[in-house]
Amino acid sequence: MVGFVNRRAVLGAGAALAMPRIARAQASRVLRFIPQADLSILDPHFNTAYVTRNHAYMVYDTLYGLNGALQPSGQMVAGHVVEDDGKLWTLTLRDGLRWHDGEPVLARDCVASIRRWGAKDTFGQTLLAAADSLTAPDDKRIVFRLKHPFPLLPDALAKSGVYMPAMMPERLAKTDPGKQVTEIIGSGPFRFIASERLAGARAVWERFAGYVPKPDGTPDFTSGPKRVHLDRVVWTTIPDPATAAAALQTGEADWWEYASADLLPLLRRNPNIVARVQDPAGQAALLRMNWLQPPFDNPAIRRVVLHAVVQQDYLSAMLGDDHTLWRDGMGAFTPGTPLANEAGLTAITGPRDIEALKRDLIAAGYKGETIALIVPTDFPNLKALADVGAEMLRRIGMNVDYQAMDWGTLLTRRAKKDPVSAGGWSLFFTFSAGADMSTPAGQLMMRGTGANAWFGWPDDAQLETLRDSWFAATDLAAQQDIARKLQLRVFETVPFVPLGQYFQPTAYRKNVRGVLDGFATFWNVSLDG
Repeated sequence: MVGFVNRRAVLGAGAALAMPRIARAQASRVLRFIPQADLSILDPHFNTAYVTRNHAYMVYDTLYGLNGALQPSGQMVAGHVVEDDGKLWTLTLRDGLRWHDGEPVLARDCVASIRRWGAKDTFGQTLLAAADSLTAPDDKRIVFRLKHPFPLLPDALAKSGVYMPAMMPERLAKTDPGKQVTEIIGSGPFRFIASERLAGARAVWERFAGYVPKPDGTPDFTSGPKRVHLDRVVWTTIPDPATAAAALQTGEADWWEYASADLLPLLRRNPNIVARVQDPAGQAALLRMNWLQPPFDNPAIRRVVLHAVVQQDYLSAMLGDDHTLWRDGMGAFTPGTPLANEAGLTAITGPRDIEALKRDLIAAGYKGETIALIVPTDFPNLKALADVGAEMLRRIGMNVDYQAMDWGTLLTRRAKKDPVSAGGWSLFFTFSAGADMSTPAGQLMMRGTGANAWFGWPDDAQLETLRDSWFAATDLAAQQDIARKLQLRVFETVPFVPLGQYFQPTAYRKNVRGVLDGFATFWNVSLDG
């Protein structure tokens, strides 16, 4: 069994001496938040960083929301009517919806937004491919005329992951999906204050006084009324975990999104702090290789890397030895969900033999090519994964060039399709929400559409055929059978390598009330005292 022990050292409390001052709130209704990483990109249709998604849910609303059981219900939509044997859907907007610039939300705004989102998102692409037409016959109604029934239409428009289906004004939604929008204007519960943004350090939002919450229901994940009890939310980026923990303990921050596992015992001893897992579906740690460039254009070499992975090494590097915080033995789907299965799972769980893997790598055709591993040093979880991965790759005989950079640079760099010698890349480590990884519908990682796929650009027609058949399946048993075939295909062609499921703790001061399960959202949250 191969072992790559690479735990971060426990950070001492003395690091607090270097803690930057976080401006104290002038009123009790200002929430001070430490995000998982810097908010470097603001457009939710342009980028798949979860920090961008979290920002987007403050600024933008969605036509449907999801509850904790991932069941959709109307959010901006008051209701819908389905006719013509499931091939005609008419969605009607709620009354009182307004954009942050004061203009009313119109159906044509939403049609343009759906088209822009659907040009990039995997679920959106499938929905639009099923549509003969998408129109706005008047200011209130959105009409889908479909080629065939698509019962998951509300699920697609309620998607909580990346890319999230943000609604924006038509003039902005008509922006080329390959370019960022020039203004951040939504109809959500908060307004983004662009004038107070400081790249790499701070972002600010204010309550949108014109927001009309859904009138009924209970706040649950992204569904129900989004009632705002805060005047402002201020994000301050602090990459160093010890510094972030110190800010939380001293009361200079109210909420730390991704609390370091190394520091959980310290935080839990503080009577003024709550530390808990917020998302019961967890996250999936992942390795992504570049199919366009040698050596990972070779599927045999990708399989050698797959067979070298020991999931627990990656998980313990992020979250220590607390097995309540992670689960190895993960395949292509989120453990504990209906599609999780054991088909071909020995590809990721079987015995590892370093010397055999070295021989397999040479036999597969590896010629010593430089492996450009791009690493965000200001994102602790991803850096931990990359450190373990670099050691693993070197041990099996790969020539690794560990390229350290900040998170914003990595988000730009991973879009480059150039050879390594011209500034391209070979692989990076990332993560996906457990909800996104639970079905083929929302998985970015499993798409095999080549140049149109997510960064890494896998080209696998069989993956696409199997995915299409999953959408056409009429019951869970048929979906599960296809999921097993999809997992076998993932282990054969390796569009991604699953590194296991983990449950990221969050931490906040006890005067922070109303934190919902899921990811970091700021409606329903209030401050006592």
